[in-house]
Amino acid sequence: MEPLSHRGLPRLSWIDTLYSNFSYGTDEYDGEGNEEQKGPPEGSETMPYIDESPTMSPQLSARSQGGGDGVSPTPPEGLAPGVEAGKGLEMRKLVLSGFLASEEIYINQLEALLLPMKPLKATATTSQPVLTIQQIETIFYKIQDIYEIHKEFYDNLCPKVQQWDSQVTMGHLFQKLASQLGVYKAFVDNYKVALETAEKCSQSNNQFQKISEELKVKGPKDSKDSHTSVTMEALLYKPIDRVTRSTLVLHDLLKHTPVDHPDYPLLQDALRISQNFLSSINEDIDPRRTAVTTPKGETRQLVKDGFLVEVSESSRKLRHVFLFTDVLLCAKLKKASAGKHQQYDCKWYIPLADLVFPSPEESEASPQVHPFPDHELEDMKMKISALKSEIQKEKANKGQSRAIERLKKKMFENEFLLLLNSPTIPFRIHNRNGKSYLFLLSSDYERSEWREAIQKLQKKDLQAFVLSSVELQVLTGSCFKLRTVHNIPVTSNKDDDESPGLYGFLHVIVHSAKGFKQSANLYCTLEVDSFGYFVSKAKTRVFRDTAEPKWDEEFEIELEGSQSLRILCYEKCYDKTKVNKDNNEIVDKIMGKGQIQLDPQTVETKNWHTDVIEMNGIKVEFSMKFTSRDMSLKRTPSKKQTGVFGVKISVVTKRERSKVPYIVRQCVEEVEKRGIEEVGIYRISGVATDIQALKAVFDANNKDILLMLSDMDINAIAGTLKLYFRELPEPLLTDRLYPAFMEGIALSDPAAKENCMMHLLRSLPDPNLITFLFLLEHLKRVAEKEPINKMSLHNLATVFGPTLLRPSEVESKAHVTSAADIWSHDVMAQVQVLLYYLQHPPISFAELKRNTLYFSTDV
Repeated sequence: MEPLSHRGLPRLSWIDTLYSNFSYGTDEYDGEGNEEQKGPPEGSETMPYIDESPTMSPQLSARSQGGGDGVSPTPPEGLAPGVEAGKGLEMRKLVLSGFLASEEIYINQLEALLLPMKPLKATATTSQPVLTIQQIETIFYKIQDIYEIHKEFYDNLCPKVQQWDSQVTMGHLFQKLASQLGVYKAFVDNYKVALETAEKCSQSNNQFQKISEELKVKGPKDSKDSHTSVTMEALLYKPIDRVTRSTLVLHDLLKHTPVDHPDYPLLQDALRISQNFLSSINEDIDPRRTAVTTPKGETRQLVKDGFLVEVSESSRKLRHVFLFTDVLLCAKLKKASAGKHQQYDCKWYIPLADLVFPSPEESEASPQVHPFPDHELEDMKMKISALKSEIQKEKANKGQSRAIERLKKKMFENEFLLLLNSPTIPFRIHNRNGKSYLFLLSSDYERSEWREAIQKLQKKDLQAFVLSSVELQVLTGSCFKLRTVHNIPVTSNKDDDESPGLYGFLHVIVHSAKGFKQSANLYCTLEVDSFGYFVSKAKTRVFRDTAEPKWDEEFEIELEGSQSLRILCYEKCYDKTKVNKDNNEIVDKIMGKGQIQLDPQTVETKNWHTDVIEMNGIKVEFSMKFTSRDMSLKRTPSKKQTGVFGVKISVVTKRERSKVPYIVRQCVEEVEKRGIEEVGIYRISGVATDIQALKAVFDANNKDILLMLSDMDINAIAGTLKLYFRELPEPLLTDRLYPAFMEGIALSDPAAKENCMMHLLRSLPDPNLITFLFLLEHLKRVAEKEPINKMSLHNLATVFGPTLLRPSEVESKAHVTSAADIWSHDVMAQVQVLLYYLQHPPISFAELKRNTLYFSTDV
């Protein structure tokens, strides 16, 4: 049997049954973020979600990844005799009920397909036949047999499920169904010819074209829709689509069937027959094969695919990018017409033989894409978290599914916009015969993955080529079936039972690295996922001229629903000619990269967990431990009143005879002296051990403070200042005034808000007010350097707002919601309070104290 093209047999794979009852995947939106009004494919059945990660083989048969002939039909460990029998049998009923409902839909689809067959046969012997007998038998080959097999199976299974009890047996029915799979083999062998015959007949006969374009499928018994219209092409695909379903159900049934149940050996036998059948088909059909071959006659295979943001016509577009053996194809999902399968629209392609990565000196400066304002990105995050909370409340209160779907849709819209507008890392590729293309990514790790995958393929002897319009159509047509990434990577596309990720603080110590072939200037960065994409969170110092760097640096990383930690190892480049013109940053060389899953059971312990990530022959040793958000946000007064950390600000200023604590003045002075242009100042984590060393020195009032500050990494000094405010026994803006600040920022009238917010400042104790105004002016000066340090007023408000306002533990019980509500209403209000003062014209202490009512000339 010859390999079948995309116009022939579609790939028999689980990935075609991946859509759950509710999923806002890529099908709902076009690449620009515009919603496409589209219902489910007509006549389609709702399938359960079956995970297929990019690392899993999309081969139809359930072959093991270890290379064996097939997965043993024995259920996973713990679900054999030790399983709770009652719960297992109840799960069996749920599995069977879902399968029975989809079986009814399938039978209705087969009936609809058979409906025109009899009248067509009747006209075949007349003087004006629509089709010949041979054409009819080719198009409808084995449909009647398949219908009768499934009708008998349904009629026998239905009463057993409806009159369910623990003694019900139905293994013999599945065994019989599996034994009749030979009919499907005959159908599969004929499918390509059947489809081609139907297409030719449609083109040559208007009457048959009308029949084949609108076949009426009866709705399920309980459905409000009596009929739906589906094309013949879509219905002919249904047996192909269906052939995997019984195998999936058999896996699920065995998982929930006790070994001593009479059905168990029968289901095992049925699964063995099904797997052998699927394996025999897969020997002829490689799921990654298309009808298109490379210029050298080799099979063109999909190597990698994923969603990337492309800059096109000075705006951002979400694209699905496909890397094949010899070509990179950039596509957008098209709207599907009724009864048709989803397809991609090719935006452009580059043969890998013509693809180059321009070096910094070769690349031309591109038109700047206006970055999305930080405050709008933060607003999106706030909305996403608020919607997430609403969805959880609706579910807890068993709210209407329609209301939950509406909330999920809103959440998807905001997550989609966040995903589209947050990436900033440029990834440029160039066609040596034409134009350049620019993608924006959120992670250097991801940029490196794409570059490495392309460069690995380019090591082969590739030839340049031009695809004809037909070849391009065929290649693009294969993308929907071949893709390994099905949904936009946002949390609203996750299943309910998937881990929500970790919320809190991850403490990571980067110890050392080995395996470098020669000495270099080396450093590491840490990335974690947040809101569906990865962001860089910390960076070690550069260890100069060594092959065995020993950093031993500790970082505290805030997690926002995070599930993975990535470590990237770089060689520092000091050559200023190597500047990326897309973002004016020097390009450092990635020496290695690795990723680990943040398993809550491993991470959520009080002890440090040490691990090693291996990357390109390099081994990086690190340790980590996790602190929940509730624990990490406690304000704990110091037992020693002689230091400065954890001691009331009034006590410290009185002891020092100063208006602003010495620690605040010194840290601010040092940051303004040599850190005000540091990218990510106050956002990038300082080394925890350095911060603790500075804390000890300030607490002891050591005479070497100034010397130590001048030698210390600037991010550690910034981290020390943040830690001081975080560890105050009560917030700088006080517990007493916290509710009033929350009410004041919520006022709508500008004049009322102005008077209220100024009155609240005036109500602060003098040491608190003077220190706050001192810090305020410093943060404004930092924000003036935003083009260089990338820290806007909103960024700074996000970092400092909760630190300066979050109530102490006693007061906060009324305000703190669930740990996952990291962007809760309270936290965002804290950010807004500080942002209000940061955006306000200069505020004078003397002016505040002089005026009973404070009026701004701007109001």
